[in-house]
Amino acid sequence: MTTVICTTNRPKNQTIKIVEKYIELLEAKGEPCMKLSMEDLPADFIVSDSYGNRTEGFDKLVKEYITPAERLVIISPEYNASYPGVFKAFIDALEYKSLRGKKAGLVGVASGRGGNALGMAHLTDVLHHAEVEVMFNRLPISSVYNLVDKNKALIDEATIEALDKHCDQLLAF
Repeated sequence: MTTVICTTNRPKNQTIKIVEKYIELLEAKGEPCMKLSMEDLPADFIVSDSYGNRTEGFDKLVKEYITPAERLVIISPEYNASYPGVFKAFIDALEYKSLRGKKAGLVGVASGRGGNALGMAHLTDVLHHAEVEVMFNRLPISSVYNLVDKNKALIDEATIEALDKHCDQLLAF
């Protein structure tokens, strides 16, 4: 089973459209998936679920989306040449044993041309520290606003093909 993670909690973000397409592609290949968005976190988790403290809401998310997953697909927009701080806080609040031994595929999303390459490199270092094996193909998606239609649905065929190939590689990983 694979959990696909949207690493931002920004309302009306574009990243969620990539997450939804990725899940659609994986499910078409017969892979059971779950979606976890940082928007699903308890509103005060940064204060209440750090330094060893755990709330019921945070524990429920970890037990439902992280613990049972064999693989994680982490889809992250670029925030200040890295990934969103809310996701770093989420990782920091986890017990590393919940991540240890998992495999991860990374997809970077940016409105500019870099596709969050730097953020994926930073995230790879953090995941390696947590003993997560990161797939070789870290997929950058650039100029995301040009890839969606007026309803914010992903329509760019080349991007959909790249995501589909990434899915195949993830399942073989």
